[in-house]
Amino acid sequence: MNQLRTQLRTPKAGGRQEAGRLGFVGSETDTSTGRSADQSADRGTARGTNTDTGPIGPAREVRSGDSLIDTQGQGGTFTSVPTIFRVPRAPRVPRAAATRYGAVALTTASLVLPALLTAAPAQAADHTDDKGKPPVKPPAQMSTVGGDLLGRPGPQVQPEAGAPALPKELSGRSWLVADAESGEILAAENAHWPLPPASTLKMLFADTVLPKFPKTQTHKVAPAELQGMGAGSSLVGIKENLTYTVHDLWRGVFLKSGNDAVHVLSAMNGGISKTVADMQAHAKELRADDTHVVSPDGYDEPGQVSSAYDLTLFARSGLQKADFREYCSTQSAQFPGEEKKDKKGTKRENFGIQNTNRLLVGDQAHGVQPYKGIAGVKNGYTTNAGSTFTGVAQRGERKLLVTVMNPQKAEADEVYKESARLLDWGFAAAGHVKPVGMLVPPQGVGDKSGGKPSAKNQSGAQASVAGSGGGGMGTALGIAGGAVVVLAAAVFLVNRRWPLRRRS
Repeated sequence: MNQLRTQLRTPKAGGRQEAGRLGFVGSETDTSTGRSADQSADRGTARGTNTDTGPIGPAREVRSGDSLIDTQGQGGTFTSVPTIFRVPRAPRVPRAAATRYGAVALTTASLVLPALLTAAPAQAADHTDDKGKPPVKPPAQMSTVGGDLLGRPGPQVQPEAGAPALPKELSGRSWLVADAESGEILAAENAHWPLPPASTLKMLFADTVLPKFPKTQTHKVAPAELQGMGAGSSLVGIKENLTYTVHDLWRGVFLKSGNDAVHVLSAMNGGISKTVADMQAHAKELRADDTHVVSPDGYDEPGQVSSAYDLTLFARSGLQKADFREYCSTQSAQFPGEEKKDKKGTKRENFGIQNTNRLLVGDQAHGVQPYKGIAGVKNGYTTNAGSTFTGVAQRGERKLLVTVMNPQKAEADEVYKESARLLDWGFAAAGHVKPVGMLVPPQGVGDKSGGKPSAKNQSGAQASVAGSGGGGMGTALGIAGGAVVVLAAAVFLVNRRWPLRRRS
């Protein structure tokens, strides 16, 4: 059996993945917080800090130098990627049969290959200087995964009759807007430019680690698990020697971007080094070749980079999972606080946390309203990365993904404003532009083009993914206990549609 690879590992308890069309529900809000969705303002413009969240809930905000500190806890970052291994190509299935039965028959063989998990991550240090800062200009030649046009610097768009013009006010160093299900990239600029990702890399962390633990599992935090976080890290407020559920920890990751929650989940996964290796392997499996993981929380580190293209792949893969969709669309929740003793005994109080995605919750102070149809995904901010954001939204039957990295316009919430403009453009332009490229499926999953444009469209666009019927990403084969899964045939659903938890 040649070229065996690791697929997305999805234990039964933790990584639900559904087929077929399900009903839509609104974004989750825990009403017990007693706080509205727009009571939190983005503080991602502070200098000299590695945090991407502002104060949320009852916590009091104080300033420390140029960074913002939340006395109850701060938001955080997590960046690491698991290794991936190539799988033999899936056989093509007649579209009619695939549509009728909803899935492709598969043949599998499972082996435990520990050595695969320790494969050396791809080197990307040449994309940053010795302080981890990216170059001012994009490389003259970039990756062409997904299409030749994506390797060219500057904006790429192929308008047809009736196409609206691209928004004028776009200052992001790199951006991309794509159809989430077909994978067609409607327009992009410097899509493969490797740049510091900040907390948007937590999407890869979640896609890698989330399926491994059931949400009801509990964990008592050891003091060592809260060590090693960078100065200025954003935190949700986890305390040592207290017990939390996995559900609590993932809320801390997605809503508050808590580096403390990331470090605890990494400890549960075998430690920081193993988690970084797992994430790097998974990035390779997703064909996210621009990504190099150094820290599991997205904190600025020399050589740690990703790209707008790769971040969009991470979001698209994560959105295959029901738990991922739930967490990234949750607006606010209650988080366990410290234990307090009184005459009646020991009592543990909760405190409110709110999602720092301004397109999900809004920021009226800076003119950002919740975006209609938004359903996640993740925002970030560090000194070197600036502001980064990947979002998904739906109007009618169309779902769009957008990623914006490091806007150069110095205005509060600029990354959200530019993302909203691109989403507006994408919904208006769909059907009136030729795609400039494709979001490729994982290695070996229904794509015989190797990510290159098809002969049908030599301009750089690939009209559809061979064998996928223009559907969504490949799905994982779940193996309880986290054993390595080696596939003899690709596992994927045809014309896959997943429900989003949209904000109306």
